[in-house]
Amino acid sequence: MEYMSQEGYDKLVAELKELESVELPRVRDAISEARDKGDLSENFEYHAAKREQGRLLGRIRYMQRILEHARVLDSSRLNSDKVGLLSRVEMTNLNNNARMTYTLVSPHEANLREGKISIKSPIGQALLNKSVGDVVEVQVPVGVQKLRIENISL
Repeated sequence: MEYMSQEGYDKLVAELKELESVELPRVRDAISEARDKGDLSENFEYHAAKREQGRLLGRIRYMQRILEHARVLDSSRLNSDKVGLLSRVEMTNLNNNARMTYTLVSPHEANLREGKISIKSPIGQALLNKSVGDVVEVQVPVGVQKLRIENISL
C-alpha cells in the first residue's frame, strides 16, 4: 500500500491516461508504418518502435500497480504535532545555519525543485515522528548534517 496526496494521485492518473491514449497509439502507428516498409529483419524503425512500445507498456503496468495500491490521505485528518507524510517541515541546518523547508511525500511524488522529498529518503526517515525543537543527525553523501526542526505544518 502506498500513501500519497490527492495532487500526486491526480498527476499519476493524468500521466497514465496520456500514455494510454496518446503515446501508445503513436507508437503502434509507427510500428505499422515500419512494418509496411518490408523486410523486418533489417528494419531499424520497426525495431526502435517495438522497443519503445515495450518501454511504454512496462511504464503503464508499473503506474497501474502504483495506482491500484495507492491510498489518498485526507490532509484535514493529519496531525501537525509530529512530522509525517505530507508534513511541511521548516528546519535549520546547524552546520551552516541555512534554513530550508521541505514537504515529505511518497517516493512517487518527490521533486526537489518543488521542495518535496521522499519520506523514504535519509532526511525524510530522520525527520519522521519528530517534533518542533528536535535535532536530528542525518548521514548524507557530503557527511553528517544536524537539522533542528523549527516548524511543522500541513
